[in-house]
Amino acid sequence: MKVYDIYSKRQKILMGKVPDVYQYENIPIPLRVQIVHIMSDALGEQENQETLDMYKLIHDILCREYGKLSLVPKISLDLINHIDDVKDFILQNEDINQVIDVVELSFRLIDRFYREMNVINSTEPEITPDEAIEELNIRFREHGVGYQYESGEIIRVDSQIIHADVVKPVLQLLSDTRFQGANEEFLKAHEHYRHGRYKECLVECLKAFESTIKTICDSQGWIYQPGDTAKKLIDICFQNNLIPAYLQTQFTSLRANLESGIPTLRNKNGGHGQGSQPLIVPQHFAAYQLHMTASTILFLLELEKALP
Repeated sequence: MKVYDIYSKRQKILMGKVPDVYQYENIPIPLRVQIVHIMSDALGEQENQETLDMYKLIHDILCREYGKLSLVPKISLDLINHIDDVKDFILQNEDINQVIDVVELSFRLIDRFYREMNVINSTEPEITPDEAIEELNIRFREHGVGYQYESGEIIRVDSQIIHADVVKPVLQLLSDTRFQGANEEFLKAHEHYRHGRYKECLVECLKAFESTIKTICDSQGWIYQPGDTAKKLIDICFQNNLIPAYLQTQFTSLRANLESGIPTLRNKNGGHGQGSQPLIVPQHFAAYQLHMTASTILFLLELEKALP
């Protein structure tokens, strides 16, 4: 990983000239350039056919999704250079969501294709997929841009402490194939959140919460009905001592917190007909829901690991 503790960086830290809050509306040019450097190191030398094919794949996927013939305007399609076009798209595009699109797609391919297909042996990149992902996330943090690459997606980060101590461990635990459904729903919640679809975020949070409990029940052989609500699923957890008796006694409000947390937030704000007046779910409310969901899922998964 090519991150260096240079003098000017240390001076900025000493003088307090580093971002202490995240922003989401701008990706600075230096960060874009650093992303291009990371991609170049991770995808290999430009003259390698695998590298050319990879950039062409990135280019063609995005063009199809955007309904374009070229990412960057061209006088003639014969002039398309896929490597230059992808890099120019990152450097010049003013639409931050589209920049995030190309970064997410590129690092997903680096993360999965290069790792699984062993292309690394023929392209001889300068850094491994893990090093590329680690540097990308470091660069995001250095510039105070509130995004991180986790589990194949770019997700929005609102608190680095919560992200590091709660969200990231949850994603790691949900990567277990048993929790594929819950993992997909939790990542969808982040995707909705990143695009400002806050009602949809609440819905996916509840789905992830319920899917986690159902998977635990499946693993432990506990009986439930497919249509059981969150309240019934929580009751099953208590009945089967997923939450130890001493915790049930000590935290008398634990059941109430679980029952009135995620399900109620979703039901009141995202789960039913909204009537004549559209429901407006504020961003901070959706962020609270995401963090509550992550904390609760982490709590349940750790309890399952401790079962005899």
